[in-house]
Order: sequence, then C-alpha cells, then structure tokens
Amino acid sequence: MDSDTLIPFVEEHTANGARVYTDESGAYQSLANLINGYDHETVVHSLMEYVRGPVHTNGVESFWSMLKRAHKGTFHKMSPKHLNRYVQEFVARHNMRESGTVEQMRETVARFVGRRLLYSRLIADNGLSSAARSE
Repeated sequence: MDSDTLIPFVEEHTANGARVYTDESGAYQSLANLINGYDHETVVHSLMEYVRGPVHTNGVESFWSMLKRAHKGTFHKMSPKHLNRYVQEFVARHNMRESGTVEQMRETVARFVGRRLLYSRLIADNGLSSAARSE
C-alpha cells in the first residue's frame, strides 16, 4: 500500500493525538506531520528491530495472522458484503484472548443482549458483492 491509501485510512479511524506505531514503511512517514498530531514511532524490521519499549507491531500482526488462519481453516469464503462482520468477530476474539474460558463466554453472551440480526437484513443489498455464484 502507498501513503495515498494508508494516510486517509489512519486519519479516519484514529483519534486525534493518538500514539501510532508502525514499521519503517515509507507510506507511514508523513503521519507525524499531519494536522491531527499523531505521536508516530516506528520499529525498523530491516535492522532486526521488532520491539523498542512500548513500540512494536506484534499485536496487529497477531490479529491479522489469526484472521488469515480463520479464512483458510474455517471461513473459506469471506464476501466483501459481510467482511466487516468477520473482522469484528476477530476483533472481539483478539480483545478477549487473555481471558479464561468462562470469562470469554460471559463477555460473548453479554454482547448478545439487545442485538439480533434478522435474516432479511443479513441478505439485504448493502452495495457490496456477496461473490455468490449465479446459477
């Protein structure tokens, strides 16, 4: 990816003044100069630097690794239409990864309260492809 893609994404999804840790990719270099004033620090993987104090990319790399394993092992087809649902599922799993089994079950059930997904909404057109084969 290039900075024209990454920078607008970071600006849209990151709080003003947030600490942003990345690798040394040139696409991230202008983060510190943005109007939102991000505290941007990098680790330099090419110099075998992976962690410097609190600065690392291990958490996000672990998250994407878990999502990719799920795609290959369980969810063989993640359609663009529902991709956000899959990602949110793994955000929850990632955030609970250090909790015990019973606590994970409690947190999962607590998130069900007041939420339901009707079949009509599940199949409704949201402008994205379901990538379903037409017969």
